[in-house]
Amino acid sequence: MDIKNFTELIKAKQKELDSLMRRRLPVIAGRMAKDHFQDNFRKGGYVDGGLHPWKNSKRQESGGTRASDNYGPLLSSRNHLFSSIKYVPGDYRVVVSNELRYAPIHNWGGTINTTVTPQMRRFAWAMYYKASGKRKKGSTSKRKGKNSGNTSQADNPRTAFWRNLALTKKSQLSIHIPQRQFIGDSKELRRDINQRTEDEIRKILNK
Repeated sequence: MDIKNFTELIKAKQKELDSLMRRRLPVIAGRMAKDHFQDNFRKGGYVDGGLHPWKNSKRQESGGTRASDNYGPLLSSRNHLFSSIKYVPGDYRVVVSNELRYAPIHNWGGTINTTVTPQMRRFAWAMYYKASGKRKKGSTSKRKGKNSGNTSQADNPRTAFWRNLALTKKSQLSIHIPQRQFIGDSKELRRDINQRTEDEIRKILNK
């Protein structure tokens, strides 16, 4: 096929090609991007020029035996962060996003500065007892040993975090969140979308 014939073919298929670029490809690319980003959660890291594993969470390092202790970073029984990835197609474009308030801090990492309130301390104690399996002081327990307010060898990074938060004398607290990117640019995703785009164009031209 020479240039003249190819140009005539493009003109003849212009309407179909424009419909592809304007309507169909934004939906296709959005679906591919959502699948790719959600797959990062399953793999426990970000895929961009290979897999970049996420740092383990305190929950994983706790050595706990509960079902929730076996979830990977950013995963839980409810998976809000995972399921909140969405795409909105438009004319010749698509926007892929996650609008949860805490999505950016996980995706890019950073430091949260917060005021330590009585409510926060109560929540920290509740999480400490839940994570350690201990009972609140004054409650009936068959366990022997020091009361739950003291340091215990059973304390692990996760329970120690909640205990230290509950007992801290600071009125202001800085909490560092490591970056666990799950959405953004990806060489593999761009490659797959480009290949799919080429395949769809070939289908139209070869009709």
